[in-house]
Amino acid sequence: MNFVPDNLPDDPELLKQMLAKMQSRMGVLEEQVALLRQRLFGRKSEQTSDPAMPQLALFNEAESIADVADEDTEEEVVAPAKRRGKRKSLPADLPRIEVIHELPEHELTCACGCGCGCRKHAIGEEISEQLEIVPMQIRVIKHVRKVYGCRDCETAPVTADKPAQVFKKSMASPSVLAMLLTTKYVDGLPLHRFEKVLDRHGIDIPRQTLARWVIQCGEHFQPLLNLMRESLLASRVIHCDETRVQVLKEPGREPSSQSWMWVQTGGPPDKPVILFDYSTSRAQEVPTRLLDGYRGYVMTDDYAGYNALGAQAGVERLGCWAHARRKFVEAQKVQPKGKTGRADIALNLINKLYGIERDLKACGDAERKTGRYEQSLPILAQLKSWIEKTQPQVTAQNALGKAISYLASNWSKLERYVEEGYLPIDNNAAERAIRPFVIGRKNWLFSDTPRGAKASAQLYSLVETAKANGQEPYAWLRHALERLPTATSVEDYEALLPWNCSPASRS
Repeated sequence: MNFVPDNLPDDPELLKQMLAKMQSRMGVLEEQVALLRQRLFGRKSEQTSDPAMPQLALFNEAESIADVADEDTEEEVVAPAKRRGKRKSLPADLPRIEVIHELPEHELTCACGCGCGCRKHAIGEEISEQLEIVPMQIRVIKHVRKVYGCRDCETAPVTADKPAQVFKKSMASPSVLAMLLTTKYVDGLPLHRFEKVLDRHGIDIPRQTLARWVIQCGEHFQPLLNLMRESLLASRVIHCDETRVQVLKEPGREPSSQSWMWVQTGGPPDKPVILFDYSTSRAQEVPTRLLDGYRGYVMTDDYAGYNALGAQAGVERLGCWAHARRKFVEAQKVQPKGKTGRADIALNLINKLYGIERDLKACGDAERKTGRYEQSLPILAQLKSWIEKTQPQVTAQNALGKAISYLASNWSKLERYVEEGYLPIDNNAAERAIRPFVIGRKNWLFSDTPRGAKASAQLYSLVETAKANGQEPYAWLRHALERLPTATSVEDYEALLPWNCSPASRS
């Protein structure tokens, strides 16, 4: 097979230029292959989960841990044992069942050599605690409503009231609904698996019924979600991100079409808000609609869909240094092994910026702003000078060129975090917020209908905001579902917001 083209030019200079282009293209392709190999088989530099437990080892998790334990045992032969950390005590608020262990009767008589034969008495005790888990307990609440009437006249009978319910004439109690929502949106359990869990206990509830309950719960929680969005829009900074979601029965679209789940997180430091929103589109109209009327800073990646939002009066856009750093990490991976290069220079400077942020983490906004001006600004100036010097020397197509181009094109947004002490250096808050949805999606894979996708957005918003405010999701959901039917005013709904619930009201 002939790999040499038939129409090669006769001019040696043109041949030289063609050869240089081919070599450049081959270099780019080799980098892409190396990066693909790294992503498939290599260890990730930024772990989103336990680095000792890669996703490919999920199904042999126990064996992997056992292998590590065996390796540790072998190492102890040649090295002193590493001291284990002190085991954490079990939570003090868990109920305790005390089990008293007494000596058998025949051991209570002293059997010492002197032959005293005295009866032993307790002089102390040793206490240890063991965690116990009681499997799911299912029971039926039987509501008996007494009917009263007068025997001496014909007035109509009066029936005693029962507590207001989220769903009238439904078998679903607040505890059942809270468990259903927790298993799906906190634990990532698809409805068909929860259906099987109930079936093991002899309860026959089809997943279609479970899905209807989920959708109706989302609708009943809408007043709380409206209040949460008002709190979000009052934030000084809002983080935004988006990820794919597949909806099978979207009108006018193929089942394989990609839709999008958008996330925004913000709110006061002591009242964090995390909101999800479902849309068929990734266009710029979506974030513009979601943050309509907002004035403040918006932290995003460099996706162009946020450009229209950033162009609005009163909206200041921030760039994400974590995204910039990842691109230089990729460039570093394709460098010759054992050698340092330009990617290392940029990473060293970026890591210094993050080091300053760690040192200033405990500081107040004013002190952090001063620290950034004194420490971060000189490093930013050094990095910008390096970009201006290096960019003309590299090709824009390879990994290093792309990383430098990202920095250069987003520089004005990236350097803005030093303007105020409360501004974030990256968009990791949004990425952390969207991660539970991404993990859950791996289990349930897709939504069946747009109503289901909207309900998922509503309920992820609720449970993630509850978690961010220190609430245990099941306890807060049950508390809210018990009180939602009687809420009639704004004050009633505000009292149910995760940051307004006191621990005593969660029981």
